[in-house]
Amino acid sequence: MSRGFNAVSTVSIDARRSQVWDVLVNPGKVKQYMHGTNLSTTWAVGSPISWSGEWKGKAYKDKGEVLEFEPERLLVYTHWSPMGGSEDKPANYHTVTCRLDEHGGTTTLSVTQDNNATQAVADQMAATNWAPMLEGLKAVAEKA
Repeated sequence: MSRGFNAVSTVSIDARRSQVWDVLVNPGKVKQYMHGTNLSTTWAVGSPISWSGEWKGKAYKDKGEVLEFEPERLLVYTHWSPMGGSEDKPANYHTVTCRLDEHGGTTTLSVTQDNNATQAVADQMAATNWAPMLEGLKAVAEKA
């Protein structure tokens, strides 16, 4: 169930869905487009997920939980970052939903992040965070 306002970003990738999925969930490939982050999870539903690294000279460790995992189709997880300045409690976590759809060798990846305070905040998150990240993911997937 979606909470708050949704940040939505979509990208079309000239790659098969299987390639895009690999880039989405493979820690070595995630590191290439997500600011060098170290992704750690088993991808089992209910398992923890974490992203750690350094951003602008400051160490971080974001965390969440895998909620849904349907290979090459759907990935849903929660996410919280101490860099956002909010307390680590369930009400402050976002739910991130990644959907993949393939038509004729082109894959559309849509990402929705809920629990943004206003639509303006959600739109800014989509434009300044998700859109560049998806462009990076696209570049990695299209190289494969």
